[in-house]
Amino acid sequence: MEILGTSLRICVDDLESAVATYERLTGEEAQRFAQGGVSVAAVGCFLLMSGPPQTLDVLRRIMATLAVKDVAEAYATLRAVGAEIVAGPSETPIGRSLVARHPDGSIFEYVDRRG
Repeated sequence: MEILGTSLRICVDDLESAVATYERLTGEEAQRFAQGGVSVAAVGCFLLMSGPPQTLDVLRRIMATLAVKDVAEAYATLRAVGAEIVAGPSETPIGRSLVARHPDGSIFEYVDRRG
């Protein structure tokens, strides 16, 4: 499994204010989408998320989002090393994703991107 990059996950109360800050810090424009009642803005390596507190509490447990070439390959590799698949694989607005708990207890999201 090849890891192509990492996004740092940041849960925020005020998405618009956070987007303005991170766009200025990175010099990049936010790419926005929504998933499961959560508004998301990807700005450079930052993944800003805003939504209901109970949903954000769950999202805060995920250490980072890792971009991979193929979620199916990641699934097989994760299972081979003894990881627990917590959610997915499933389709998202930007590609497929899954959430896995590594044997050490760390939780990561793995995503592949469409074209």
